[in-house]
Formats: sequence, structure tokens, C-alpha cells
Amino acid sequence: MTHAKIVSVTIGPMPQSLGDPKPKVHAYFDDGTDAVLFDYYSDELTFTESDFIGLTQAEGKALFHTKDVAYLQS
Repeated sequence: MTHAKIVSVTIGPMPQSLGDPKPKVHAYFDDGTDAVLFDYYSDELTFTESDFIGLTQAEGKALFHTKDVAYLQS
């Protein structure tokens, strides 16, 4: 398991109409690797790049899980 930290993130593209694909969170790590962390429903959850800076891949995915559970329980 890698402990590389996220140094930047791109989020999107945001859907413009019903049926468009969900936006993806694409992370770039300090070891030169990159990965799509997850996609999500933008009408339910919001994320910014600063939410992910300094996190590991596992921590970034855990952030989604935490926000998703909180939304579903609201």
C-alpha cells in the first residue's frame, strides 16, 4: 500500500443535463502517480481540491465514504 500524498486534484466535468456522466475526482500524487479516486452524484455531495491535498489515496476514498454516509443519514 502506497503512502504517497495527493498534491493536486481535478474534479469534473460537472454534468450539464440529466444522463450526463457523474463527475470524477482525479488525484495526482507526490510520487508522480495519478488515479481516479471515485465518481459521485454532484446533486448530493460537493468536494473541492483543498479537501484532498495532503491525503493518501485511501484517505481520499474514506472522505467520500464519510460524506456519502452523512448525506444518506440526513
